[in-house]
Amino acid sequence: QVQLVESGGGLVQPGGSLRLSCAASGSIFSIKTMGWYRQAPGKQRELVAVTISGGSPNYADSVKGRFTISRDNAKNTVYLQMNSLKPEDTAVYYCKADVWVRGRHYYTDYWGQGSQVTVSS
Repeated sequence: QVQLVESGGGLVQPGGSLRLSCAASGSIFSIKTMGWYRQAPGKQRELVAVTISGGSPNYADSVKGRFTISRDNAKNTVYLQMNSLKPEDTAVYYCKADVWVRGRHYYTDYWGQGSQVTVSS
């Protein structure tokens, strides 16, 4: 009923920038939280940044000052602008949204398909 489609990953040199996008579509009544997570090989998935409707964004300490999360509520889309990328930022990045599906009475988590971000010279 709800799909999250990501775009924007790729290969970039250290110090470079990338912008990820994640668009939610389907039977959406509202979206409370939208965020980005990442999972590096051999590591657990971790929170990168999250934005709550009407609230301030939160960031992992490792990306503060380098990454910026933004959201277009009219398009049900969340973005992650990543600057000053480091090799340790290499991971698969996933978006997540807490969605109130039409006809239900609770929020449900949905995940994007994942986008590979590789930072290497």
